Amino acid sequence: MLETKIITETDRLILRRYCKQDLQDLYEYLSDEEVVKHEPYKPMDINEVKENLDWRISTDEMSAVVLKSNNKMIGNIYLGKRDFESLEIGYVFNKHYWGKGYAKESCDALIKKSFSENTHRIFAECDPCNIASWKLLESLNFIREAHFKENVYFWKDENDNPIWKDTYVYSLLNSER
Repeated sequence: MLETKIITETDRLILRRYCKQDLQDLYEYLSDEEVVKHEPYKPMDINEVKENLDWRISTDEMSAVVLKSNNKMIGNIYLGKRDFESLEIGYVFNKHYWGKGYAKESCDALIKKSFSENTHRIFAECDPCNIASWKLLESLNFIREAHFKENVYFWKDENDNPIWKDTYVYSLLNSER
């Protein structure tokens, strides 16, 4: 087992801080166009992943999700600190591990831990086209609070015009958990 700080565990998973040895596993999914399709970044080459990994190692807002069975890092959960005792949650998983309940299991564990540490509210912003993501949030008892129309863009078209996207906003209150 790598010497990294464990955040929490579930029956099947370890959630821990990132380390340099995560490079290849991280590259495996951050370089995959299908995985990052709804993210505000494009697939990354190995050098971009190295830079991104350095940031992940430096922050306490990113958790690596690792299989206990083989120590494979299969995804990540972001828990960003926001005002008013709130956190923003986000997640990205290697597509070879989709549909197995790992995202729900790891998110649920971090949500419970955060609420036990007096977090008041956890929210998520989600592309309405990312059906699996908002269904995951709903399965975790998040409530859709808003549907913002064309409120954000990450890319521009060939004529330098913004490609606008909608956003769903979901939240879960500690008092509702």
